[in-house]
Amino acid sequence: KGPSTFIPLGEIPQEGGESSLHQLLEAFISAGRVDHVAMVMGLHPQYLSSFWKTQYLLLRMDGPLPYHKRHYIAIMAAARHRCSYLVGLHMGEFLQVGGNPAWLQGLHCAPQKLRNLNEINKLLAHRPWLVTKEHIEALLKPGEDSWSLAELVQALVLLTHYHSLASFVFGCGIKPEEDQDVGNSCWPPSPHSDSSPASDDSSGGSGGTDAMQEVEVLMERMKLLQENQLEEEGVTQEEMATRFELEKTESLLLPSSDILDPSLQSNIRCFLEDPEFGYKDFTRRGEQAPPTFRAQ
Repeated sequence: KGPSTFIPLGEIPQEGGESSLHQLLEAFISAGRVDHVAMVMGLHPQYLSSFWKTQYLLLRMDGPLPYHKRHYIAIMAAARHRCSYLVGLHMGEFLQVGGNPAWLQGLHCAPQKLRNLNEINKLLAHRPWLVTKEHIEALLKPGEDSWSLAELVQALVLLTHYHSLASFVFGCGIKPEEDQDVGNSCWPPSPHSDSSPASDDSSGGSGGTDAMQEVEVLMERMKLLQENQLEEEGVTQEEMATRFELEKTESLLLPSSDILDPSLQSNIRCFLEDPEFGYKDFTRRGEQAPPTFRAQ
């Protein structure tokens, strides 16, 4: 039991130091509850304080976007990363601030203005280096469903904020609150398996087979790289190691066809358009790489 799959309940600050209690109290006052994200983040009180100030400014202070649209944008962002915890949390918040329940039937039921964010949402979530000024211009183009510059800035900050928060939820194994109905788990889908790592039944069966197949694929790729080395001049062992790591990373991060599987919770699937779109490495060999800004 506890808010995290990975962190023992005894380590979560509930009756701990005065600083942690102060930050949790601050979280309760600002949101009306202390959710599991705040409880886990309470291990780092200063970070929790900054986080909740940011959350409060984004979701509850005056701004160009109405409150219900802010929560809907948070749902859209979390859905791109299949984070059922955040999707379920903000579905509840959306209704509490007067949002139209019909919108929660799926993205197709939302106003076109919000749906227009889908393209830049998926790019920011998976391939942000592909965002261009044309994407911004299209949203700001005068018309019935156009965005003002102030609205768009707040929307983009919300999108990127919740893309990042989804990673925190997965990385800390945040579990749903008892009163939150968000499906079976808040785990991301496995890249090569329909089973969820949060399920006790997923440790056997096809999971082992999938893992063996993945190793075989990696070994085959490594063999091809070694053969190619014989045909190339000046290829060092360090370069070979780098190439192998690249292939391994790509095999784990590229989306697979199982993301369209019906087992994906309906409360996530309905907010996704173009669900097969995912991360694609921008340094692939043999292809013209998109322009990227390199600091070093």
